[in-house]
Amino acid sequence: MLEIASSRAGSIPGESLAGIAIFRELAPDVVAMLSQRCRWRRYGRCQTILQSHDEGRDVYFVVRGRVCAVYYSASGQEVRFSDITAGEIFGELAAIDGESRSTDIVSMTDALIAGMSADLFWEVLRQYEPVCTATLRRLTGIARAAVQRVVELSTLPVRSRVHSELLRLASTGAPRPNRTIAVIDPAPTHAEMASRIGTHREAVTRELNSLARANLIEKRRTALIIRDTGALANMVQDALLEEPRLTKRRAA
Repeated sequence: MLEIASSRAGSIPGESLAGIAIFRELAPDVVAMLSQRCRWRRYGRCQTILQSHDEGRDVYFVVRGRVCAVYYSASGQEVRFSDITAGEIFGELAAIDGESRSTDIVSMTDALIAGMSADLFWEVLRQYEPVCTATLRRLTGIARAAVQRVVELSTLPVRSRVHSELLRLASTGAPRPNRTIAVIDPAPTHAEMASRIGTHREAVTRELNSLARANLIEKRRTALIIRDTGALANMVQDALLEEPRLTKRRAA
């Protein structure tokens, strides 16, 4: 059983797990105790937090900022996965299966990260059913997202993969009163987007320019404004519906 000792969590501003999604249903004193048992570290932009093949088993929580999972091939090719934003977790796969890390984790912004030992993480999962349930749902979401990405990579043209990635990035931003408009800030570079969807920078640039001419997106300083997320989603859906017909024509 976890013992709740007197806690000074909150004596150092921001060093609290209260904003972490999987702990949302825990009592404040339990969250304070867990915060005290974490190791805290701040990272600057583009710092490496974890490296692939590392044998560590700790689990990490993004308290502030944004990080990204990145894989580098032997030839140096970069493959980027979805961003991990404040309130989320990474490193849990190694804690669960005991295998080495599968990707690097790099900070995309200044970030405050809490590290928890695998033993404590397992103890929390066993003792608190809401945390276990939230973790299982997160892992299910990762699996479903991976399936969706494979489907898109296998069936959609580059332009539609750009549209899908824009919608994914838009979904991680703060909710806005006008739900048809989304803001991605900071926006990824064209090279970063290309590495996420299996193409090259020039193809991403061409499609973003096309969307800008159609007044569907707008660049403002570091942000990318999507003016009509519904229209973009319809374009992706139309491409998915069109793919079987294209396959039949190619076979014929």
